[in-house]
Amino acid sequence: MDTQSEQNTARIIENDTKPSPFSRQGIIEIIKFILLAVCVVIPVRMFVMQPFIVSGSSMFPTFKDGQYLIVDELSYHFREPARGDVIVFKPPMNLKTYYIKRIIGLPGETVIINGANIIIKNEAHPQGFILTQPYIETPSDDKIEKTLGPDEYYVLGDNRTASSDSRYWGTLPRKDITGRAFLRLFPFTQISYLPGEYHQIEQ
Repeated sequence: MDTQSEQNTARIIENDTKPSPFSRQGIIEIIKFILLAVCVVIPVRMFVMQPFIVSGSSMFPTFKDGQYLIVDELSYHFREPARGDVIVFKPPMNLKTYYIKRIIGLPGETVIINGANIIIKNEAHPQGFILTQPYIETPSDDKIEKTLGPDEYYVLGDNRTASSDSRYWGTLPRKDITGRAFLRLFPFTQISYLPGEYHQIEQ
């Protein structure tokens, strides 16, 4: 091989040589990537959305044990929780765990439970209206009347015969609500947006 060919081959080899990922420049790029990922993922995880796995049968048949949800933590910074929203929260008697229930009563309302029927009294309906509950398969035989404070919510599980909810431990303070069920990701056959949410037209 002549001298010119050797020089051309040397240039090709030199141009094809990539910097080692363990070089100083490679390490700097890895650090930049990690910092960017942290700056994006942590705020999303803390303030926007977080995963939640349903445990137990208190929301059956709407949700079953082991289903995987994504909880929206952002919406309630811009609007108040609504009746019919399925929410995740920390119950007042144990702030180290999370529950999933449905909002039934809103701040300032009176909730009257008479067996399978629930009557809501508020400023718009001083005589009360009967709540429509198409998501219920197992109604209870409770008889309860509760008037809510300005920052209190009344929450119930859809499986009324197997749910620890406001009937037993009282009202839910607004500050303890984490967010609402936003996506159901598992099982794959039941992937859905705002799963279980039901808003009655109140006339």
